[in-house]
Amino acid sequence: MAWKALGANRLRSVLTTSGITIGIFSIISVMTAISALQASIETGLSFLGSNTFQFSKYPNGIRVWGDEKYRNRRNIDYQTYRKFARLMENEADVMCPKVWDDSTQAVFENKRTNPNIELCGTTLDFLAVNNYRISDGRNLSLEDVEFSRSVCVIGQQLVERLFPQGHAVGNTIKLNEKNYQVIGTLAEKGSNFGGNDDNLVLIPMTKFFENYGSRERSLNIAIEAKNQLVYERTLGMAIGAFRIARGLRPEDSSDFEIYSNDSLASAFRSIAATVRVGAFIVSAIALVAAGVGIMNIMLVSVTERTKEIGIRKSLGARQRDIRMQFLLEALFLSLLGALAGIVLGIVAGNGLAIWLQASVVFPVGWAVLGVLVCSAIGVGFGLYPAHKAASLDPIEALRYE
Repeated sequence: MAWKALGANRLRSVLTTSGITIGIFSIISVMTAISALQASIETGLSFLGSNTFQFSKYPNGIRVWGDEKYRNRRNIDYQTYRKFARLMENEADVMCPKVWDDSTQAVFENKRTNPNIELCGTTLDFLAVNNYRISDGRNLSLEDVEFSRSVCVIGQQLVERLFPQGHAVGNTIKLNEKNYQVIGTLAEKGSNFGGNDDNLVLIPMTKFFENYGSRERSLNIAIEAKNQLVYERTLGMAIGAFRIARGLRPEDSSDFEIYSNDSLASAFRSIAATVRVGAFIVSAIALVAAGVGIMNIMLVSVTERTKEIGIRKSLGARQRDIRMQFLLEALFLSLLGALAGIVLGIVAGNGLAIWLQASVVFPVGWAVLGVLVCSAIGVGFGLYPAHKAASLDPIEALRYE
């Protein structure tokens, strides 16, 4: 009977449930998108190798505000790296400096890429600390760096764009009008969080400075501990050595950033938690407003059906029967809105995740919570109208026109 009563006023029922739908949609879509991105980042954000941490002028990963204070820091120059490397030569086997330019264009014969290639001046240890492998040819060598050779190792995106027939190794390409011989290609690494890890070129750091200058450029320095057991010790030694290399006094605060895969994932989780709380608060306000709408419509329904209630009571309907019918009507309205909001929210959230090349998820916990919250809203805001309907005097109700 409760279901049929809703069907008798379909337009009004749809409009009433739309408030619940919007509230649930907002929270489910946000939670779905964040869960998908977090799962993708925690499994795929591994551009640093295992047991690896990195020093940088700027914090990496997700930044929301505060860039200005980082710009005023001193750059990490090559001399600082050399001094740091001498201090750490017995503590870490792998130390890799990196300097980047993200507006490089590659040209081979009549083929050219967009000017958005990540050009990295580095050493042979880049592969170890960044989880890359050689697909064809060879890696950079100590001699390439020492003698500042014009050689490069290219990512798979450049291979596909410049050498669709293969055989990239041995050819000469231009990078910002400078010639480099391709000595190797990197195995495909894929994309994470909307970025492409295969759109890069590695050249010797010395050649990078020779061709493009070192002024106003800051290095990143990645260090790989020998194993997980000595990771914390190596990190502590590296921080001390880097402070010495930077010329910092004991009372000075560190003017550099330290991060690893775990710290980046942790930073994202912290931001995601804040966004979740904000989304939940906004959605809760929308749901309360929708609950008030349900109560209003149910009160109108009680008034419209006063004579019907009087007839049912005269035929033997008890107060709890009337109360149960109106409570079920309010509950059905709320749950219909919840179902529509969950479906639309999952579609929208996963649509955003797919667009950002993240994995698709189904937020079971949030969907169950949405159903429970909407059930509570339906019962809570439907209780007064149901009680009012059940308390009507049958004689007065029968007289109502």
